Amino acid sequence: MEIRLNNTMTREKEVFRPLEPGEVKLYTCGLTVYNFAHIGNLRAYVFADTLKRVFLFNGYNVNHVMNITDVGHLTDDEDSGEDKMEEGARREGKTVWEIVDFYTQAFFKDMEKLRILLPTTTCRATRHIDDMIEMIKKIESNGFTYIAGGNVYFDTSKLPDYGKLGRLKLDGEKTRSRVESDPYKRNPFDFVLWFTRYKYENHAMQWDSPWGKGFPGWHIECSAMSSRYLGERFDIHTGGIDHIPVHHTNEIAQSEAAFGHEWVNYWLHSEFLVIGEGEKMSKSLGNFITLQTLADSGYDPLDYRYYLLGAHYRKQLAFSLEALDGARNAMRKLRSRISQFAEDSEGSAEINRELLEEFHEAINDDLNTPRALAVLWKVVDSDKLTSMEKLSLINEFDRVFALGLSEIERESVPEDIQELARDRSKARENRQWDRADELRKAISEKGYEILDERDGYSIRKK
Repeated sequence: MEIRLNNTMTREKEVFRPLEPGEVKLYTCGLTVYNFAHIGNLRAYVFADTLKRVFLFNGYNVNHVMNITDVGHLTDDEDSGEDKMEEGARREGKTVWEIVDFYTQAFFKDMEKLRILLPTTTCRATRHIDDMIEMIKKIESNGFTYIAGGNVYFDTSKLPDYGKLGRLKLDGEKTRSRVESDPYKRNPFDFVLWFTRYKYENHAMQWDSPWGKGFPGWHIECSAMSSRYLGERFDIHTGGIDHIPVHHTNEIAQSEAAFGHEWVNYWLHSEFLVIGEGEKMSKSLGNFITLQTLADSGYDPLDYRYYLLGAHYRKQLAFSLEALDGARNAMRKLRSRISQFAEDSEGSAEINRELLEEFHEAINDDLNTPRALAVLWKVVDSDKLTSMEKLSLINEFDRVFALGLSEIERESVPEDIQELARDRSKARENRQWDRADELRKAISEKGYEILDERDGYSIRKK
């Protein structure tokens, strides 16, 4: 079955055709580890994980590479401001290396909680400085660099199609602001490949290079490390939409200048998670929420994953606790219903091919997870499928959803709790609402909760 993906480069939904049959070479822009990942950051990684799982579901092998940015990313993406590692170290009174190690570990803990599959290769920028230097030398030998103010710049005027990913207009107010930010640039969209002169003194992370002691610009790391592990051309590069106008645009420029050919076949980008009046969640704005914040408020990380799957990755998603409550309630209902299916273990476990194909078509249509979730609920609510048929389909679907649905087992509810629930049901039938509320409270005090449903109720342990 064909997989169709929306390619940012062409602005069209295209049939995926791998460079090598049955193989997918995938690169994901990783986190800059100077602070905790916020839930907006994590949306991009759940998206990349879903993409990876869709390919695995379709029988592909996936070679997945993700970087960890631990040097060179300045507080402004356009080569100005302080290095984010230095900012984190100053904020917490630690060394840059302590900051890197702590927040890298925190990031991977978040990924584990969200059931995000680990990449085939995770590469830290500071461990690939030699690869970056070698790539800069190649770009230099191909005539795309100049040195000014002690730094090595990429000369965008030498690349006729610079800005093609974002379809940038290389003029206007944006141009003037870039000129003002760095007087050494020949062209406003040029960018630094290697810093040897930097307005902040005593920079902690520096290495020897042919151009002097210094450190790499942010953009070069992804080009150098992806080509190290995936080759000079690969299938898919992912990231958030904020990477399109600067970071990914500059990655393309330097890579294609180095290699002399197209670098990536498909570019996929996830939209922002926004809060309040459509404001992007951002560490710099100080308005970010972490996964631990949600956990401390009583939410399971998989409630958040379900919440994200309920919106298409290319649609802006407005975050609210009310919406997250809806996802949590849906997950509770799913767990309860699936545990009931597990209890009723009779019947055939044969896969319903029609519903499996409906799910397959949804996820293969540019990762249409809202439509795929609708198929899941269609299965859960079906009165034509046996419990075992439902479980078989749910287990298949969860290979993509990764919501832990395939691991739910039969819940044994004590007889006294079941008796209270039956009494409450009778009270509701007789419109004895106060009595029904008292029984619900009694059930809750014993560590269980009762969930009213269209066709009755279910009981689950709190």
